Amino acid sequence: MKLKGSFLTQEVNDMQFLVPVGKKTFSGIIRSNPTAAFIVNLLREETTEEAIVDAMFERYNAPREEIAADVAEALDSLRKIGVLEE
Repeated sequence: MKLKGSFLTQEVNDMQFLVPVGKKTFSGIIRSNPTAAFIVNLLREETTEEAIVDAMFERYNAPREEIAADVAEALDSLRKIGVLEE
């Protein structure tokens, strides 16, 4: 899975914004906290949910099960608004 090409990311003052361009299935701007931005940045390239969990586990000091649940929730939110290409 990865971000659809119809979405761009922009970093402004330590905040990340995900913006739809071109054909719009979603109207709006998504503002990501640093953890969500880390996930979105990983999604710029083809990846898997497990690879995202692995990368977050290496970066953040949290239980793997908690990270996996948070990643699943973030991916579910992105799926609902049509951001992911799977």
